[in-house]
This record gives sequence, C-alpha cells and structure tokens, in this order.
Amino acid sequence: MLKHPHPAPKRPAPRLYLVTPQVTDALSFARELGEALDTADIAAVLLRLKPADERTAINRVKALAPIAQGKDTALVLDGNPDIVARGGADGAHLSGIDPFTNALESLKPDRIVGCGGLHTRHDAMSAAEQGADYVLFGEPNAQGQRPSFEAIVERITWWAEVFEIPCVGYAVSRDEIAALVAAGADFVAVGDFIWADARGAAAAIADAAEQMTPPEAVE
Repeated sequence: MLKHPHPAPKRPAPRLYLVTPQVTDALSFARELGEALDTADIAAVLLRLKPADERTAINRVKALAPIAQGKDTALVLDGNPDIVARGGADGAHLSGIDPFTNALESLKPDRIVGCGGLHTRHDAMSAAEQGADYVLFGEPNAQGQRPSFEAIVERITWWAEVFEIPCVGYAVSRDEIAALVAAGADFVAVGDFIWADARGAAAAIADAAEQMTPPEAVE
C-alpha cells in the first residue's frame, strides 16, 4: 500500500520588518513611527540611532520602545548591544559574524539577536549554529552597495529550503517585496524608501503591505 508523504508544514505568513532612519530626535520621530505601526502588521522595528553618548542613546530607546511594544511590535537596536537592556529594547541586530558572536553572551537567552552582513553561505550557517534568531540578506553596506538582486533572491531561496531559522530579505523599493516573499523570506525589511515617500510613511507602509501576500495564498 502506498503511503502518502506528510505535507510540509505551512510556514507563517511573511511579515514586515520596519527599518528606521538614523534617529536624532526621538520625540519628534515618535508620532511618525506610531502612525506607521498603526497602518499594517509589522513584526519588528529596527531602530537606527545617530551616534551619541551612551545616556543620550539610552534615552532615545526609552522614548521609542514603548511605542513599538504597545503595538505588539519588537524593538530591535541596530548594533548597540550594550544598551539593549537599559533602554528597554527587545534585542539587537549585529552586522557581521564577529560583532554577532561578541554580543551573544550579553543578550541571550532573554533578548532577540539577529545577524546581517553575511557575505557567504558559511557565515549565514555559522550565525544559525550559534543561535541567531534570524538572518538578514540583501541589506546595503555603509557605502550603499549590496549584491545583485538575483543573488539575494537565490540566497533566500536556498535558506528557506534548508533552514528553519527565519530569514529576512531587505527590499530597497516596493517593487522588490513580492519577489522576496516568493523566494521564501519570513520577513521583509523596508526602510529608506518608506521614510522618503512624499505621501508619508504610513501611505508607503500600506503599499508595502499589499505586496506581502505569498503567491500560494492568492486565489
């Protein structure tokens, strides 16, 4: 008697991961952030802070963390693992294996630790083996450069087929979102193009959310 293979478990619907601009004035940014979070389902906010002294940075985090967390959205710091707990953030995102590895002891197991800046498959697998909560593919570097979009999609497809740890695909425009979702990204990071939209971030987020439906979910 033939046995039918068990169907692969259906993965959760992909979600947005909102990347902020570099924040200097947290109080003035708070309203715009709140409006963006009210617009669509956003899993996490990656908070990028303008360089400042430690106390100023902590105060910025304290001003913004409750806004995200009040919407059931995690607030993750871009770097700055030393101030995660003191600022009340939910975790940190580190770029590169060495910064990621160095931050693990101070953040695990209570906080989220994500890893980006992964130039090779080996780096990505190393981050997963060390306990990354997610890996990020496709973000621009400090010079604004990144791999070709085809290479990013290929990397996400490979990851989604092999690993259970979630992956984030970085979209630099609304037009990239659907392809990242189709490739298997669990989360899609959206950033600069959201905040640069002349209509406001909320309208841009609404447009981005429309692109988040996986192909198999479309009737």
